[in-house]
Amino acid sequence: MSIERYYIINPHMMFMFGLRDRNAKVCTLVRELHRVFIVDRSPLEILDDSLRCIGFNLKGAMDTSKIIMGNNTMCPVMLNHIHNICVFPDRSHNHEETIWFNPNQILRTYSLRRKTQIEFRNRLILMNDSKLFSFNNKWKAAEQLSRITTENANKQVFFISKPPKKAGKRKRKGKIRSESTCD
Repeated sequence: MSIERYYIINPHMMFMFGLRDRNAKVCTLVRELHRVFIVDRSPLEILDDSLRCIGFNLKGAMDTSKIIMGNNTMCPVMLNHIHNICVFPDRSHNHEETIWFNPNQILRTYSLRRKTQIEFRNRLILMNDSKLFSFNNKWKAAEQLSRITTENANKQVFFISKPPKKAGKRKRKGKIRSESTCD
C-alpha cells in the first residue's frame, strides 16, 4: 500500500478514516474507486487541506454547515460545491475512529444485525457500526447540504446600497434600500 504525503479529496473518494502508524501518529486510510492508500495526515487535516486549496477552511465549512443544517455535532461538510464534493462523518468528528463518507459514492444501505451494510457504486461492501436509521439520516443530511449549497451558489445575488452621506450636502428626496437576495 502506498503512502502519500498530501491529499486533496476528489469525487472518487469513497471513504476515509484515521489510523495510527507505528510511531502513534494519526494518518488516514483513503479508499477511492480504484485504489487504497495511506496519507501521512489526519482526516481533519485532509479536510482542511481540501478546503484551503479553494480558499476556505474547515472551521468555516463546519460553521456554515451548522447554520444551514442546524447545530449538530455530526454535520456534513461541503468541500467543493463546483465539483459537488460533500462528506459526512459516521460519528462526531472528535472521535479518532470516525469514518468520513462521500454520499455520491454510496449506492444503497441495508440493515444487518443492528449495523449498516453500505454498498458503494463500485459494488464494494462495508459494514458500519451505526444503525441503519442513524446512518441514512446522516447520508440524507449530506445530500441536502450539497443541494442547498449548490443552489445558493448558483443564485444571482444583487446588492443595492445607499450611497454614503456627504457632510453639508442636501438630502436626496428618493430612498435607496439595501437588499440582499441571498437566502
